[in-house]
Formats: sequence, C-alpha cells, structure tokens
Amino acid sequence: MAKLIYFTPTSLDGFIAGETDSINWSTPSEEVSAFINDRHRPIGIYLYGRKEYETMMVWETPDVIPGLTPAMMDFGRIWQAADKIVYSKSLETVSTPKTRLEREFEPQAVRDLKAQLPHDISVAGPNLAAQAIRAGLVDEYQLLVVPVLLGGGKRVLPSSVGVKLELLDERRFGNGWVYLRYRTRA
Repeated sequence: MAKLIYFTPTSLDGFIAGETDSINWSTPSEEVSAFINDRHRPIGIYLYGRKEYETMMVWETPDVIPGLTPAMMDFGRIWQAADKIVYSKSLETVSTPKTRLEREFEPQAVRDLKAQLPHDISVAGPNLAAQAIRAGLVDEYQLLVVPVLLGGGKRVLPSSVGVKLELLDERRFGNGWVYLRYRTRA
C-alpha cells in the first residue's frame, strides 16, 4: 500500500510563504537538493493544487532555470517521470505530460490510489495538504525546517487539526536546515 507524504520546506515559525507569497528564503543548497531528490525518487504521483502545479511546471524544462545545477537537473528528471494530478476549478487544461486535471479533491479517490499503487504519493501545497490532513489521509510529514523566521504568511500546517505523530528520522545539514520525518500514529 502506498503512503501519502506531505514533504515541504517550512520556516522555523511554520510558514511556507511570507506575506508577499515569496519563497526565495527556501532555496536549498546542493547538499539539501541532493537529499530532496533521494526523498522524491520513490514518488509515483504528485497531487497538486493549481498554484503549486504552476510553480512546479518549470521542472518540465529545467534547462531554462538560471544557474541550473546537476542536482536540479536530476530533480527535473524525477519530476518528469512521475504522474501528476492537479485539482483546480479554474484551470482549463494542464500543459505537462503525465498530468491529469480533476475539479474536486475527493478523499475516497485518494484512498483508492493508496490501496492500488506500488509507489508513494506526494501531496504538495498547504491548501491541498490541509484537505488531505483533515481527511486523515497523510501517512507521513516530511518537513525541511529552514532557519528563518517569516513572522506571518501562509501556514505549512492547518489550524484546528490534531494529529499524533511519531518521529522516524531527522537530519541536520551544513547550512542549518533540519529534516524531520514523522509517521501518523493511530
């Protein structure tokens, strides 16, 4: 059975983006990028909301990214190999291969995917992840804690939801980032 994983960077005070939606503070080092690639290799499907999908589309043609590194190129290949499901009421079509558009996030459909697939599933973006968390679908939380305080913005985790977690793994990086991996406890 596949796991649904919420893997995301977070500021120390729990935000994915600041007040202006900027995420420039979360650009990983080469060491962190290589680690991210290793965590994403087993992902068979990415679940995205519209905004997250539009951000990630650049990985279809990573050669346009200024300062492209070998780890970034590797991530592009990993991203291209996986299937994607985009949940959006406003998008007319999707423009990347191996991608399908769904109008509504349906928890039972995700439960069915988890039961059928041999590869893990990633949910990305705080709004879509909040829906999955509230539905009790997230099996693992994998957080990259960035040593910065944003003071406000878009929260990584939803409020008014309680989930018991068990720490599975942790790792410190030379740039001060910390990886935390938790499993949902029953």
